Amino acid sequence: MLSLQNEILEAIATGVPFARAADILCRRVEEMVPDALCSILLVENGRLQPLAGPSLPKHMMAAIQGSPIGPTAGSCGTAAFRRTEVAVVDIEADPLWADYKQLALPAGIFACWSTPIFGKDGGVIATFAFYYRARRSPTAFERSIVRTCAQLCGIGIEHERVQARHHRLAFFDQLTDLPNRRSFDRTIAERLSLADPSFGLLLVDIDHLKAINDTMGHVVGDRFINEVANRLAQVELAQAAFRLSGDEFAVFIDPCPDHQWLQVAAAAILSRMKAPFECDGSMIVPQVTIGGVLSGEDGDDAGVLRQNADFALYHAKATRRGGYVPFRHDLRTALTHRITSIRSVDSALREGRTVMHYQPLVRLDSGEIIGTEALVRLRDAEGAILAAGEFQAAFTDPNIAHRLTRRMLTQVAQDVRRWLDAGIPMQRVGINVSPVDFMRGDLGSSIRSAFGALDVPLRHIVLEVTEAVFMDGTSTDVLRAIKELREQGMLIALDDFGTGFASLTHLLTFPVDVLKIDRSFVDRLLTDRPSAAIVESMIDIGRKLDMRIVAEGIECEAQAQRLRDLGCQLGQGYHYARPADAATTTRLLAAFAQRQPVDHLPRQSHPVPLRA
Repeated sequence: MLSLQNEILEAIATGVPFARAADILCRRVEEMVPDALCSILLVENGRLQPLAGPSLPKHMMAAIQGSPIGPTAGSCGTAAFRRTEVAVVDIEADPLWADYKQLALPAGIFACWSTPIFGKDGGVIATFAFYYRARRSPTAFERSIVRTCAQLCGIGIEHERVQARHHRLAFFDQLTDLPNRRSFDRTIAERLSLADPSFGLLLVDIDHLKAINDTMGHVVGDRFINEVANRLAQVELAQAAFRLSGDEFAVFIDPCPDHQWLQVAAAAILSRMKAPFECDGSMIVPQVTIGGVLSGEDGDDAGVLRQNADFALYHAKATRRGGYVPFRHDLRTALTHRITSIRSVDSALREGRTVMHYQPLVRLDSGEIIGTEALVRLRDAEGAILAAGEFQAAFTDPNIAHRLTRRMLTQVAQDVRRWLDAGIPMQRVGINVSPVDFMRGDLGSSIRSAFGALDVPLRHIVLEVTEAVFMDGTSTDVLRAIKELREQGMLIALDDFGTGFASLTHLLTFPVDVLKIDRSFVDRLLTDRPSAAIVESMIDIGRKLDMRIVAEGIECEAQAQRLRDLGCQLGQGYHYARPADAATTTRLLAAFAQRQPVDHLPRQSHPVPLRA
């Protein structure tokens, strides 16, 4: 028994399917009790499901499949129902077997003893049974065997169910019960590995989901998503449907010989969506937009296919909302990258994966930290920091830029409040804003709302803008907004100074308090005479206009020394500290408040910030 126990536990631990381990268990027990046959039956939703019974007649196991438990359901069905062992000494005469004896007697089975197996929650999850070729009761030795076997079966079945739950959580969407993005990635990879991967892929996006959530509530919105998911799963031409995100689904059309077949499938989906459905007294007609690709013709790589399908869907939403657009190679433009960027940033905003990192602003003569610059970062689903260049295009989308700025203001206000409460002498935090923020006309009220809610004085804020702010929209509107912000105590910094157009004109026209010399000039400061001359001129102009000068991208002491010699007083860069999260920055600021040198503090390595 010890050897058997170790064999079964090892099988469970090494991932052997429990059906196979149960078969081994039954065979080993039958070797110990030669005149007995064994079965292990699962109990699922009040019905018996054979798991193992290697020596029982096949017709008997087939008859057991799906049979209900009950007060007169043979030995196993009755044991599961009564939650106690049931020993039938004479199958032919016992009323418990009245409906089942015709299965046992012709096979030479005259007695049966069944024991229920309980799960962790106290419910019956299975039965373990001995079938005898003679009319008799179980022996004490057999009872000791079954006690051990019942324990092993309980462990194995619970382990497999936990694994199944984990698999379901990992590979299925909890709302719709459709396979999720991870399942989709696995399926498309498997399909592409075949010799002839001829399939079609449709991306289906629900239209107006946000409006439904906003007007009817998320409960109705969830039911709406479920309705769409159910209809997609019922499309005859669809091999499988997946939920990729909140409002986006993927549908495999397999086989799919050509784009004409793919269009027929898309039309079937659109047709199925036409019927209204009732939800909390309201009649809703689902509307979806579809983009499609064909494997091989539109790409033979999962990433390329998905990207092309994304672009087809984006083009459909822009030109045929509520319809279908197939991918065409002439559609590939720079917008492909923009679409991916917008989707990624939108997802990060919805899922709360935006984080603030801060890079210290340092006095070049003393190394004292006198402020920080707030830098927006995004994390992917696995928690890794995303590279900035991949998502910069998303900020050209007005909605994304507006939402990102509002999220940034809230997070920075919370961090500054914590620093002030901790007694950390905080001067100013630089916050990057985009032309969109000025064009909407509500930047001032948004800042007052975010910082006023936490009682953070606006004198701690430096708004960093590029020349694009001055060049987009009407100059009078931007000028009025900037003046209003300065009157509230904020400073205005002109970021990336020297890289745009008509910078000197802007200095004459717009009230700017800080000039930030772009890192491209600092990089060449020691090796390129024209760059050195430009930096010297910028510093001289700023000093004569009574503006603060900040050099960006300082990476070595030689650069810092040269800037000091030119009269630049402030700088930031990896030489002093890399951008770090709020917790690390808090420790950094606290240490400097105690006059601890920069070089004694840890530095973190991160990609270039998304909005610098």
